[in-house]
Amino acid sequence: MVELDIIIMEDKEVGGFISIVPSLPGCHTQGETLDEVIKNTKEAISLYVETLN
Repeated sequence: MVELDIIIMEDKEVGGFISIVPSLPGCHTQGETLDEVIKNTKEAISLYVETLN
């Protein structure tokens, strides 16, 4: 199991949250709620890893 740092920030201009995974260039997502952005981040990481194969 690999541990990744994830940055989650509130998007005050548009509303909701954005997340960035610094160790995976281009891996970022958004969500209207904190729960949604966490779910979307897990999916984004999974899709990113799929593209490496």
